[in-house]
Amino acid sequence: MESMGLRIDAVGAVKAVRPGRRFVVTALLALAALTACRATHDPAGPGEGTSATVQSTPESPTLPAQKAGTTADPFRGTEEVIVTGSNEGSLLSPGSTAAVAFDAVALDAVDSGIGGPLHARRAAPGYGAWPAEESNLDRYDAFSETGFVTVRDRPLSTFSIDVDTASYSNLRRFLQEGTKPPRGAVRIEEMLNYFRYPTDSPELETSEARPIAVETELFEAPWEPDHRLVRVAIAGRAMPAGELPPRNLVLLVDVSGSMEGPDRLPWVKRGLVELVEHLRARDRVAIVVYAGASGLVLEPTPGNRRDEILAALDRLSAGGSTAGAEGIQLAYHVARRHFDPKGINRVILATDGDFNVGVTSRSELVDLIEKERESGVFLSVLGFGRGNLNDAGMEELADHGNGNYAYVDSPAEARRVLVHEAGSTLVTIARDVKIQAEFNPARVQAYRLIGYENRRLADRDFNDDRKDAGEVGAGHQLTALYEIVPVGVPYESGVDPLKYGGAAASRAAEETKVGRDEEWMTVKLRYQPPQGGRSRKLERAVRGTGRPIAEASESARFTAAVALFGMLLQESEHTGSGDFALVRRLAREALGADERGERAEFVRLVSLAEELRS
Repeated sequence: MESMGLRIDAVGAVKAVRPGRRFVVTALLALAALTACRATHDPAGPGEGTSATVQSTPESPTLPAQKAGTTADPFRGTEEVIVTGSNEGSLLSPGSTAAVAFDAVALDAVDSGIGGPLHARRAAPGYGAWPAEESNLDRYDAFSETGFVTVRDRPLSTFSIDVDTASYSNLRRFLQEGTKPPRGAVRIEEMLNYFRYPTDSPELETSEARPIAVETELFEAPWEPDHRLVRVAIAGRAMPAGELPPRNLVLLVDVSGSMEGPDRLPWVKRGLVELVEHLRARDRVAIVVYAGASGLVLEPTPGNRRDEILAALDRLSAGGSTAGAEGIQLAYHVARRHFDPKGINRVILATDGDFNVGVTSRSELVDLIEKERESGVFLSVLGFGRGNLNDAGMEELADHGNGNYAYVDSPAEARRVLVHEAGSTLVTIARDVKIQAEFNPARVQAYRLIGYENRRLADRDFNDDRKDAGEVGAGHQLTALYEIVPVGVPYESGVDPLKYGGAAASRAAEETKVGRDEEWMTVKLRYQPPQGGRSRKLERAVRGTGRPIAEASESARFTAAVALFGMLLQESEHTGSGDFALVRRLAREALGADERGERAEFVRLVSLAEELRS
């Protein structure tokens, strides 16, 4: 079979149909260099671009026609940050091996990045300033940090939970290469949710009838002692391996030319090999690939026929352009054809997100994913590579596909996501999970939600079961942090006192709360069963005076450390007296059992970040 740049030969090998491709690439690079030189002297603009027609393979559905007037830019209409330049030289740096503690390798063994490649590649910045960013063409959505909101203006805070973890492993890659992470790459909620936390509290007990539990804790903000932090912890019911339902998985692999790097397709294949090793006879796995066009490499195959599955993976090679939408449609088509109403039906997309053929508009891709998710097939996205990583696009596809987005910065991280966290990443136990907090004006004068900037919802969306939100998987643990300013603590809102409905309305509100003055806030959580249907609601009031940080739980102290670290990386205006030394101290004193060594690795990353600033 042969179609527009992709060939699947008789033995199933996937190759790019591009004779003399190396010569063409070399010639194009030379031409680009010559054009760049001329551009400094020639004021004339570039010439007209060329276009290409892409035909779908017989196995794939017909793609919708691109709307008139649209462009091939997959990021049109979206504010985003594009970091420019190159960091190719550090691809194989010994300091770039992440999640090594997970492999039982001593943390000291990977500290070769300190004093080695890290120092060699770093410019000498001024004291307290970040060095210049190592630049590339990675794409991240721009966002503005949310400041404090007065309770009198907005007593409700509503948002969708976030199960992604991509931000943490991505910024780990940046720091280990001696580079400041771009601001858009630092998403504090994903950093918090990367780690495991103890669930032995009675409040976090779950059962089949109660698949989700909520716990809250009030304690002192370590960077602003007059303020308080409220930790909202959510635990999903863990599911033993023997209880996992049958899995109908379609592995959708990007084999375009942009996946040729050593940290791309080779790591994809290694990670999927680990997943295949844990499949059972009742599981089914298919493999779809896409480059210039899409193709079905492996029909749905029982999980115990590992030799066939692994042989198909081994034959994959990269080359060609990227018809991502066509591959997505074909993958969903295969998943629907073998849909198991009692099983896990999921497409696992492994890519750098560089879609450049066919439907490439981000809004059109999102529309496609939203339509496909109605079939009950969910989407997980694994991001790979650097230099052209479409972080913004992949996160959005996963969010709208009722799935999760993880960034793979090492084979060990692929194993973590696909094997050790397989329950939480593949088995959905609750969908459209939303949180709404109501603050008591008698105790709280202002608050801010730390992170979740792109997860905010309108207050009315909380009770609207039609409004999409995040999914919780088996064994998932999620954390949200609110920083609150208690009544009586000096606080300048920057707004004149209200003339109408101000003090009088506040007094009336307080009078209706007789007997509730000990409550700071009430946290409500709403979710739907995995198959959909009417939502259920949980509710918990936050009371107490707030423990000193030294007396807070291990989980509270570690989440405070992670949140402050993210704020420092973002150069937040709300860090108060916080610094990297405080982050390191909080984290070291809250390491706990740390069986996988992830918290100890976090402490090392804090030291790397501090090195970059000093």
